Amino acid sequence: MGTLHKVGLVLHPARDSKQAIDTILDWARGRGVEVLGLKDEVQRIDCEAVPVDASELAASCDLVISLGGDGTMLRAMRMMQGQRGAILPVNLGRLGFLAEVDVPDLGEALAQIDLGQYRVEPRSAVTATVPAWGAGPDTASRLLAFNDIALVRTPGHGLASVELSVAGQPFLRYAADAVVVATATGSTAYSFSAGGPIISPTVKGLVVTPAAPHSTFNRSVVLDCSEVLELTVEEGSGALAVEVDGAVGGTAEPGTTIELRTDPDAARVVRLGEATFYQRVRRKLGIVDGASYS
Repeated sequence: MGTLHKVGLVLHPARDSKQAIDTILDWARGRGVEVLGLKDEVQRIDCEAVPVDASELAASCDLVISLGGDGTMLRAMRMMQGQRGAILPVNLGRLGFLAEVDVPDLGEALAQIDLGQYRVEPRSAVTATVPAWGAGPDTASRLLAFNDIALVRTPGHGLASVELSVAGQPFLRYAADAVVVATATGSTAYSFSAGGPIISPTVKGLVVTPAAPHSTFNRSVVLDCSEVLELTVEEGSGALAVEVDGAVGGTAEPGTTIELRTDPDAARVVRLGEATFYQRVRRKLGIVDGASYS
């Protein structure tokens, strides 16, 4: 990141972030660093940060600090997609998979950044092209997610019956409540709850996992970042919701084909080398040592 001139804040909409913000502002004053915040968030908490809109914050900040949980971090990553600034995720409250530091350790984390004792790692995203039903290709929606894009059965309709093609070649079919296409970052979210593997967030690729599968083949599939995936909703399928990081981003009727690709360097995150990803996963999932089973 080099010398920091501007730092941005992205805040959880409800959790108390005063202690963390005070720590950041005190640190910034002594270094001539300008702190920016999103207009509605800064005004809501009466913060000293300079209020700006999202596009200005993303384009001008060298570092963006997300204060909240994994959802706040994902929002910051979407905001910073394709920008030069890196994101430092700070956890408020419950332990998250994506958080790098907790609030009591934030002052020390900023000191480490001052000393250059950090690294910046890229994070992948999954993009999808979803054609509008009954319209031409010019009306297609382009979606981007840092966790996952899922084709989900809608209540009152049939199963998600989906054919997977890789590099233009038919591969397999799933019949399930949902078909989840996750990044490595998202492997600990919806995909994991559906039985998918935990993948290091530094891996650049996609994992496809069926949720509550009704088909003979019920395993996850891992794809390289260079491979293009197509999901075709089969004629016998019910109408499906297209969920993007947990929010509905569209619908997919039978006959719809959705093309998905990996954006391997969509955002950048700060790593300080304290708790590793695997340590956070152990704590979050309550994984115990093997000796505890005896």
